[in-house]
Amino acid sequence: MNIKKSIDEMCSKASKSRLVVGDYDIRQKNAMLNNLCRLIKQNESKIISCNKKDLVIAKKKQLSDSFIDRMTLSPDRINSMIKCIRHIIKLPDPLYKKTKAIKLENGIKLSQMRVPIGTIAIIYESRPNVTIDAASLCLKSGNSVILKGGSDTLNTNRYLVKLIESALREQCMNNDLVQLVKTTNRQALRYLLKKVDHIDVVIPRGGKSLIEMIMQESKIPMIKHLDGNCHVFIDRGADHRIAFDVSLNSKVQRLGVCNAMETLLIHEKYPVKKSVEILSALRDSGIEIRGCSRIKKIFSKSKIAKESDWYKEYLGPVLSVKVVKSLDDAILHISKYGSMHTDAIISQDKDAVKAFMQKVDSSSVMVNTSTRFADGYEYGLGAEIGISTDKLHARGPVGLIGLTNQKYIVTSNGKIRQ
Repeated sequence: MNIKKSIDEMCSKASKSRLVVGDYDIRQKNAMLNNLCRLIKQNESKIISCNKKDLVIAKKKQLSDSFIDRMTLSPDRINSMIKCIRHIIKLPDPLYKKTKAIKLENGIKLSQMRVPIGTIAIIYESRPNVTIDAASLCLKSGNSVILKGGSDTLNTNRYLVKLIESALREQCMNNDLVQLVKTTNRQALRYLLKKVDHIDVVIPRGGKSLIEMIMQESKIPMIKHLDGNCHVFIDRGADHRIAFDVSLNSKVQRLGVCNAMETLLIHEKYPVKKSVEILSALRDSGIEIRGCSRIKKIFSKSKIAKESDWYKEYLGPVLSVKVVKSLDDAILHISKYGSMHTDAIISQDKDAVKAFMQKVDSSSVMVNTSTRFADGYEYGLGAEIGISTDKLHARGPVGLIGLTNQKYIVTSNGKIRQ
């Protein structure tokens, strides 16, 4: 296979197909997504069969159990994919809506219209459900999409894209809108990341090493996040039930996800007995506590944290815990060690909450709420294409609106500039 020729053709098809996407109204796009739900359900056994081929290869490669779990599709997970599509169908059409026009002193009328970004490249690793989520979101938001899934799920992804193409054809929509990179050659990805003339934005979903590689190689703008080093800060007068429940849920509910708590900060005036109760419950749930010297004094079953621990996204049963002197001390800690993903405050003090919301520079700030809610589906966005910790364009969970942009619309009755 001539890799460059293949990528060139794919990019050309995707960028040409996006020119007609404005011809498809919301009823046609939703009908296509309904078709996709039906096709996935009808072909569930074939999807699982393709997925089993990938799993056999993965086990031969002795990939980790957690990796194999992420790439596995079961009937329940396939139903979850359908559920996400149906949620996207219910979302209002974000496209071509204009803001109220403002008449300026120079006589022109100015408004803004929401439009698609264009062609989006989604690069992801083990989860084949991303194939469906990404395609559904991109198509409803009027974008063409180039999918580059992991080599370990190529059989599954190929079959899922066939179903997407069938759903498009049933509604007389251009099936070039969705392209799948079918080679496992790594040079294909490197070449794809140079296609600035065809691709408008790259969205990577995967581990830190993948995203760092894409950051180094890509000449195309990105929507991304590197780490999910999420914090929960328990303020001095926090409600203990809320502090206990949120701390446990933020860490224990699911370990290997980017919105799980990795550091717990406790105000020094928060009662020691209550702190120990939270730490004991975490340890009883299988969590190793790595604490500062003050935590070690009150909870002997903890280990002393190293400086490097405060930076870590463990994605596992380990938690860093620190006693802080004040709200400002907590904010400074988050600013130094955090990843601008999701951080929470547990407090009944309105002034403290206000300061935390304003000063903590993260894509999601939670108040008396688990960090585990930092998720596109939980935010009512349908599926999410990913979470962005960048500061330009989209930030936080990226759904339909995050895959669109705005342009100015200027009208007049023949005005010319003097």
